[in-house]
Parts: sequence; structure tokens; C-alpha cells
Amino acid sequence: MIRYVGIDLHKRLLVAHMLDEQGNTVATAKCEPVTAQTLEQFAKRYLQPGDHLALEVTTHCWAVVRFLLPAVARIVVSNPLATKAIASAKVKTDKVDAAVLANLLRLDYLPSVWMPSPEQSLLRELTARRTRLVNDRTKLICRIRTALAMRLIDCPCELAEPRGWQWLESCQLDGQGRLLVDSDLRLLKAVQAEIELLEKQLAQQTWQDDAVKLLMTLPGVSYKTAATIVAAIGDIQRFPAPEKLASYFGLTPSTHQSAGKCYHGKITKAGNVLARTALIQAAHSAARDPGPLGHFFAKTKRRKNYNVAITATARKLAMLCWQLLSTGKPYRYAKPSSVAAKLAKLRVAGSGVRRKGGLGPGVDPRVARPVEEQHQRRTGSLAEVLASEQVAEPDGLKPGERKMLEAIGSLEYYESLQQGSVRRKSRGRPEVAAEPPAPANAAEVALAP
Repeated sequence: MIRYVGIDLHKRLLVAHMLDEQGNTVATAKCEPVTAQTLEQFAKRYLQPGDHLALEVTTHCWAVVRFLLPAVARIVVSNPLATKAIASAKVKTDKVDAAVLANLLRLDYLPSVWMPSPEQSLLRELTARRTRLVNDRTKLICRIRTALAMRLIDCPCELAEPRGWQWLESCQLDGQGRLLVDSDLRLLKAVQAEIELLEKQLAQQTWQDDAVKLLMTLPGVSYKTAATIVAAIGDIQRFPAPEKLASYFGLTPSTHQSAGKCYHGKITKAGNVLARTALIQAAHSAARDPGPLGHFFAKTKRRKNYNVAITATARKLAMLCWQLLSTGKPYRYAKPSSVAAKLAKLRVAGSGVRRKGGLGPGVDPRVARPVEEQHQRRTGSLAEVLASEQVAEPDGLKPGERKMLEAIGSLEYYESLQQGSVRRKSRGRPEVAAEPPAPANAAEVALAP
């Protein structure tokens, strides 16, 4: 006989309600506090191998799910917002909530959510911790700048770097100002050290992840942003269309429609907050890219304000993430030099492997190279860069894309990107990139991955 168990889970309390197949109450139980020992006693005393169990998403629900999963036949984790829309009661108690979950599970009306694997849960935890530490660092920097502004002092340095810390230590301040700044500076150094430690751990876990490397071909997406997005998505197959992924990140506009009137408002902001924030931050960098994303931002900004254009670009990034992960192909408009630098940084941070450059010991570059190439450094084509980092090669242009690029005069620019770039280096002067500029009419390039 199948029993249906509804659990109302709190941090220190678990209330269970058990029903049979006819909807009759079999038993009720309570577990307090919620620890491994008490959960083990609860499972041995009340649960049976054929039970179906339901609970809502909470802070530690996945730990409870993994602990109770061997003791039952099935566990369904519900979306509390959707559950509330289906069933609500005048009297709301823990016992009533547990009974409602059990009844909805018995009737197969319970809206469930996707269950991440243990590895994906750990990656989510790591990326969430890093994001929160970065927010703490921003708060400390703002607090230091506020203390300086109250004394009419402007800091010319970036306070997240050691150069800025040295400037703060040598800055002339009054007694109380020095006390406040030194206090926040000590906290800032400690937070920065923890961020670097987490970023190193994150690189070690993801430097061989193909999904992370694919997303890094997008402009503005580093390995930290890519890991945050991959951790939030989990299995890309659960999103049948790119619009579904953009909606999951809360980047789609809200809609209010009644009769013949329809109003589109601000974005919904529903779903994963950390991934949405990471995409919007990446959109600020993608807006400066000379490729299709940058031109899409410029085109949108001519009609809307800056924030709306950035949000629209972030939505395009989310849809491109779906396309890249679904097809397993990289972004074909990526700049080879930028992709090479990002992938090399991930490889060095994750494995410590640095590739040797140059011609080798005992080789005179004046003899081995022509005179015109002795002060040049070439970045390979996109296919060469991706092959060196064991990433799939991009697809070629489709006939319709090629025809469109020829019509607007951007085909030559696209082909030059695929051939790589050359950097000229001369003594006493910085490196100068010899990359072709974007054409004037490239704003109409289609945003195809």
C-alpha cells in the first residue's frame, strides 16, 4: 500500500502528515530539532520503503531530501509559490500545511521543482558564497569612500587592489577618520583573501568543465560568471526553449493583459537572483564588444535608456547560453584574443599549468623568424584557440547568415576575426593590437550564436 507523506519543514522543526490511498489520515509525527540523529529516528519509526514524500523548498531542504531518499520510494520537492496558488486555507498551521502537501501529492496536483545533484548543490553553494563575499567587499569599499568623502578626500585608486590599500595607509586623516578607515581596511583585506581562496577553489572544480568553457566564449563572461550560470541551470534539457531560460532568470518583461488591453512592465525578477545578477554584470562588458551583442546594445540604447538596454542585452546573453549549452558549440562571433586570455587564466588558476612560449632555448629569433615578424605576437584563429584548450570548434556560417553579412558589408570583418590577430611590440612602447575595426553598419548583424 502506498502512503503519501507531507512534511512542513523548518530549520529546527519537522511536522509530518501521512495519508493512505483513500485520503484517510494514517499518522502524524513531529521531529525536533532537525538533525541527522533525529531524522534517522524519524525515518526508522514512521517511514516505509513504499512511501511517497513531499516537502517545500527551504534553505536546507536538499540536505533533508538526500538524507530521507533511501528510506522512501519517491520524494517530490514543491515550489511554495505555486503550491500557495493551488491550495490555501483560512487556518494556517504546520499540521494543516503538511496535510495539504500530502493531499496534493496523493492527487498528483503538486507542482514540483527540479532536484539538483549533490555536485551541482555544492557548486551552487560555492558560487553563492563568493557572490555574497563580493557584495560584502563592495559594502566595505563604499563605507571607506563615505568616510573619506566626509573629510573632503577623493581616493584616486581602486580600493580592491593592494595599491589602493597602500594609498589608504599613507593618507593623512584625523584621529577618528584613521580609526574608521583602518577598521574597514582590515576587514577588506580579510574579505579579499577569502574571495581569492574561493575563486581558486572554483577554478579547480570547473577548469575541465566543458559547459563553463563554452559559456566563456561569450563576451563579458569570465569563468566565475560561467560557473554561476552553470550551477543555476543544472540540466539544460529541462528548458525546451531559450525564452524559458530567460524567464527562469527573471529577465523577461512582466505582462498584464485583460480583454483588449495588454501592458508589458518591468522584468519579473523571478528565479535565480545570483545568475540574473551575474548576467547583468556581464552585459555591461558585452555592451562594449564590437560584435553582435555590442551592436545590439547600441541599437537598443538609441530607443531606450541605458538600464533597459543593459537588461535587454542580459536577456540576449541568457538566450545565447541556452543555444551554446544545447548545441555544444561555442559562440562563433567571439574574439580569439579575448577567448584565449580567459581560457588561459582558467587553466592556470585551476591546474597551475603554464604553456611555454617562444622558440625554445638556443634559437635565435632573428634567424628563425623573418624581420617583419620579429616584433609580432600572433593570436591564432578562434578554432585554433579552442582546439588548444580542448573546446569544440564553432559551426560555420549558414547560407542565410552569409548572404545577410554580404548584404550589409560585414562578411570581411567576421572572417578576419576567425583568422586571429597580430600584436606588434616595440621597445619602450605598449603593445598595439592590429585587429580590424568593426564596420559602420555592423549594428545590423544578426544575433545568431
